[in-house]
Amino acid sequence: MTAIIKKDVNKFVKELKKHYSDVWKIPSSRYLDNPDFIVIDPKTGKKVKISFVALDDGETVSIVYDDLS
Repeated sequence: MTAIIKKDVNKFVKELKKHYSDVWKIPSSRYLDNPDFIVIDPKTGKKVKISFVALDDGETVSIVYDDLS
């Protein structure tokens, strides 16, 4: 189930990049078909979908994101 977070989108992505080494904007990624998070900026209405990419053993190896239309 996708979680909805209401927060400044730019700050959220900046924090992800600060804590994770592999954060990629990949619009056509199959991982974004069912995202882990949708971040909505309450002031601007901008929306971003975010998914964690994990190995079979559960280790997170990267994060992909893209703007929602």
